[in-house]
Amino acid sequence: MSGPAKYFIVEADSMPEIFRKVAEAKRLLETGEQKTVNGAAQAVNISRSAFYKYKDAVRPFNDMLHGRIVTFQVLLKDEPGILSGVLNVLAGTGVNILTINQNIPVSGCAVVTMTAETSALQDSLEDVMAQVSAGSGVIKCEILAG
Repeated sequence: MSGPAKYFIVEADSMPEIFRKVAEAKRLLETGEQKTVNGAAQAVNISRSAFYKYKDAVRPFNDMLHGRIVTFQVLLKDEPGILSGVLNVLAGTGVNILTINQNIPVSGCAVVTMTAETSALQDSLEDVMAQVSAGSGVIKCEILAG
């Protein structure tokens, strides 16, 4: 028998404001926008004690994927240089491609599945997906597993 769930995924708007502020303070520290816990706590208008109370319990969803293996699936137009552009975007964000599988194009489109290691990720996974999706010739980009 399993006990009660240990982790939950909760929409940010549904959780107490203190949790969002702690997550923002952690982001400020990680990005170097604030150099000290005191500065980060002041910037988001919480006490240092509140930060320390919740800092280990609050993590954005994309942080759970950080440092892990992620499988992307991208639907691309069948044109020269499109896949190269996607790979350049991923390399620029710190994603390390482990495998690439490109299907034979059908109806002018090709499905490409890539497995990547994300420990050196410089942006959030959502930002990376947005950058890839915005690329020329990219029809669709999604995460299959991670």
